Amino acid sequence: MGKIIGEGLGEVQELIDMMDYAVGLSRMLEGKIFPSERPGHFMMETWNPLGIIGVITAFNFPVAVFGWNLALALIVGDPVVWKGASSTSLISLACTKICHEVFERNNVPKALVTMIVGPGSSVGEHMINDSRLRLVSFTGSTEIGRHVSEVVHKNFNRTILELGGNNAVIVMEDADLDLALRGNIFSAVGTAGQRCTSLRRLVIHSDVYDTLKDRLVAAYGNIVIGDPLDAGTLMGPVHTAGAIKEFTEGLEEIKKQGGKVIYGGNVIEREGFFVEPTLVEIAHDAPIVKIELFVPILYLIKFDTIDEAIEINNEVPQGLASGMFTKNL
Repeated sequence: MGKIIGEGLGEVQELIDMMDYAVGLSRMLEGKIFPSERPGHFMMETWNPLGIIGVITAFNFPVAVFGWNLALALIVGDPVVWKGASSTSLISLACTKICHEVFERNNVPKALVTMIVGPGSSVGEHMINDSRLRLVSFTGSTEIGRHVSEVVHKNFNRTILELGGNNAVIVMEDADLDLALRGNIFSAVGTAGQRCTSLRRLVIHSDVYDTLKDRLVAAYGNIVIGDPLDAGTLMGPVHTAGAIKEFTEGLEEIKKQGGKVIYGGNVIEREGFFVEPTLVEIAHDAPIVKIELFVPILYLIKFDTIDEAIEINNEVPQGLASGMFTKNL
């Protein structure tokens, strides 16, 4: 799906770390004891399992997001029904098989983790309409997340929603530009721009705008695009032909709204779904900037004052993550 080998190994490690964390957390689920006005009595708080948990995960983190949900569900006694993305079903099968092997060695019922393969429009829809799933954890787009919330809450059940982002980083005039260059490049092109936390908007102080822009253009020219299993690759392919369509149509709309492509902007003609990581200069209030494009397109936006930068950071509806490079907080 485009994630390079280093990121893939890091994601597996994230699942391992989450399991370790949950083991420790399992000994810390405390309840309270309350005094009572009745002599010889007290009140005690204790937590009970919620019930069967539905987990629907996305293609871009097919291991880690499953691990987050599974680890916490199991330590409180909640079985999990999991539907991974259809396009990463082999990963879902592998993770479930590992879980079942561990359960079998420890005489634990395999049904504590049940995996389903199928499209969201049918299998996912059935899951969110099933009142037996007392909580549904969904990772995906804001549009579908809104639908999930509406359906699940009709049954008075609960949701955990990890949805879209439109993340910005502010680069102040006193920033360490070497650090800003390295950090922002990987934030924008890692996982081929297909993370909910991918950098979409780089908000740069006017005093250093041209310098950082020129350095970004030069650095983007050196990004190695190719086989994600090759240790020298920094950016692999986007996930599907649909992502190619989103990339090309997004760039058409960017240009209609006054945006200027200063690097990239092309589909790479080779086997697979490869595009060039792309830099765009555009007005901060262009309508397209407020829409999350799940591809490696980075907007460069100029500002003059910190108040202006914060206003730009906050003016999109999605939010999720933001950061600042400065030597003077």
